[in-house]
Amino acid sequence: MNPQAVVERALELARADGCMVLVEEASTANLRWAGNSLTTNGATQGRTVTVIALDASGRGVSVGARTRSGLADEDLEDLVRAAEDAAANALPTEDATALLEPDSARTPQAADWDAPVPATDISVFSGLAPGLGRAFERGSAAGRRLYGYAEHTVEAVFFGSSTGVRLRHDQPSGTVELNAKTGTSFSAADGHSAWVGSATRDFSDVDAGALEEELARRMRWARRTVDIEAGRYETLLPPSAVADLMLFLYSAATARDAAEGRTVFSGAQGQGATRVGERLSAMPLTLFSDPAYPGLECAPFITAAGPGRRVTAFDNGLPLSRTEWVSGGKLAALTQTRRSAELTGLPLTPHIDNLVLEADGGAASLEEMVAQTERGLLLTCLWYMREVDPQTLLLTGLTRDGVYLVEDGEVTGAVNNFRFNESPVSLLDRATQAGATVPTLGREVGDRFPRTAMPPLRVPDFNMSTVSRAS
Repeated sequence: MNPQAVVERALELARADGCMVLVEEASTANLRWAGNSLTTNGATQGRTVTVIALDASGRGVSVGARTRSGLADEDLEDLVRAAEDAAANALPTEDATALLEPDSARTPQAADWDAPVPATDISVFSGLAPGLGRAFERGSAAGRRLYGYAEHTVEAVFFGSSTGVRLRHDQPSGTVELNAKTGTSFSAADGHSAWVGSATRDFSDVDAGALEEELARRMRWARRTVDIEAGRYETLLPPSAVADLMLFLYSAATARDAAEGRTVFSGAQGQGATRVGERLSAMPLTLFSDPAYPGLECAPFITAAGPGRRVTAFDNGLPLSRTEWVSGGKLAALTQTRRSAELTGLPLTPHIDNLVLEADGGAASLEEMVAQTERGLLLTCLWYMREVDPQTLLLTGLTRDGVYLVEDGEVTGAVNNFRFNESPVSLLDRATQAGATVPTLGREVGDRFPRTAMPPLRVPDFNMSTVSRAS
């Protein structure tokens, strides 16, 4: 059966008090290279079916969700029954709300339900692969080895509910990451390494030559190396590093957790209070999500495979629109489900699958910010980030693949790596300059959340807490 027919048949088979069905058709192509040579390529296709059954009783509503991949048509009824059995044996969920009706789930940007399912294949790299070949030749001549991976996925998601909602979204998404290394081993003492990455919808805007030239520039910077001690340094954060930090902030910005006193966004007044309305930054920064943002388009409605505090299946089909999380430097909203909005009394502001940070008047490029720096550090990417304290959103992690010394407006060499300890909320408060917003890919979490656009930031006292010997 085609995915539309699977949705309809599963709903016909359902005997539960309510039922939702998600069918995801995914097509993926990839390239991998190592040591200046393509090593593997491939393409895959797959289908995942999720059935969410609701069991209503005097105690409340219980949810049973079951997901299977590679499901044969004749096994669909077994999946429906498994979800219903799970619902019958589950405890009532605390986030239960009435399923949306078709009139409240109208989403003009949704794809045509009956259109053919799109797919990708290896030809999506027809522009990238020749550029990589030329980059391999230049790298070999200069003593650099290139490693990396490119992937493109087209996913079509079909949603149907027992209340009559039918919605569909087609999502193309791609990433490319390149590492360059010098020396004869992977030891930090034997050479230098650098990383660049990019997110895309179709690879038509990915320039392999430009990515390789950026790696070559960083390798030239590293011809001089300087060991410096841990401490607080004026630091320039490129858009990629800013994306990772803002994604940790966005992940923590849930209204219900804040109202329960669990997070950095909890209010000082006690239970039920949040920091919505408080100033987080002296600069006029705006952090927002918009499913229609050019180049970062994402699903214009909620899809979730089960209950949850951030997103919940009870909101499946809920229309999404531009939402400002930080507006002009003030905390404007926290992510909400319909249920959490009832509990907190805050407006309904659901999670959206892209994130943009802009500064009013921010126009400088990272290169221009370097030229304005008397002495400081230039990061390239952050790695192995972990949350230490949810009450302050303190994070720890490592720098990787290039930290550079800036002196009198020029990059003068590479320095050692560090472990850092910083809170993205505190950084917004302490940042003194934000440049122009550009599409970017976070090194740490970009593979899970690739649709971001960020500016470079200047932080006068970034905390490099200890020296790291990681390469």
